[in-house]
Amino acid sequence: MAEADKPNWLERLSHFLLREPEDREQLVELLHASFEKSLLDADALAMIEGVLQVSETQVRDVMIPRSQMDVIDITQTPEEFIPFVIETAHSRFPVIDDDKNDIIGILLAKDLLRYYAGEDFNVRDMLRPAVFIPESKRLNVLLKEFRSNRNHIAIVVDEYGGVAGMITIEDVLEQIVGDIEDEYDFDETEDNIIRDTQGRYRVKALTEIVDFNEVLGTEFSDEEFSTIGGLVVSQFGHLPKRGESVTINNLKFTALRTDSRRLHSVLIEELKTSEESSE
Repeated sequence: MAEADKPNWLERLSHFLLREPEDREQLVELLHASFEKSLLDADALAMIEGVLQVSETQVRDVMIPRSQMDVIDITQTPEEFIPFVIETAHSRFPVIDDDKNDIIGILLAKDLLRYYAGEDFNVRDMLRPAVFIPESKRLNVLLKEFRSNRNHIAIVVDEYGGVAGMITIEDVLEQIVGDIEDEYDFDETEDNIIRDTQGRYRVKALTEIVDFNEVLGTEFSDEEFSTIGGLVVSQFGHLPKRGESVTINNLKFTALRTDSRRLHSVLIEELKTSEESSE
């Protein structure tokens, strides 16, 4: 049979799905069976599952918490906040009026070109309207709104109207086309701290420093940062990329999973002292 006459993977999958699954669980079973029969490759299977998951996931599950939001204060001058814009390298920034609960608009980084062009520049005049959404909104609904409104960022509010966090179109798409197979990705587990067979620890960035100290026997202060992610990012001085490492008090922290906005998890290993190495 000529190559052009061979059915592609989608046609073969369609034929396989003629069994007509009666619910989501059966559909997922059929998809995995299709993968095992080489009707789907790993990437296609992961993306299909991602699409299914998006329809059941709420904004609160993937949003960037308010404490981790990178914002610009309207009271700052361009000379004060532009270094921060360059360092974080985001394309859009929520702009606040002294408080993260008071978001007055969104500043696009590209609009700062007008400042460098020597034009009259007023931050308030550059602001785009902020879109506010509830924590309970489904990701598939939000993605449809992002596409129809050509908007890429939304501010998430809680039931009392306070700012709970933010979410971007990239955050939603990462749920579909993000890490396909990550040996370090244990976000779905209930445990925040997991010890591997080599004596290293995999730790979620949102782990409270108090809990971290209790498990690892450390004495990190939680006065400035409440989570291990906040502590680590502050030591890096920037949002680390996967594989970047920093040493804190004889512990090596390596970024395991990150995205464009935040650190998700780290790998921690205790460094041997010079005396231990010589033994």
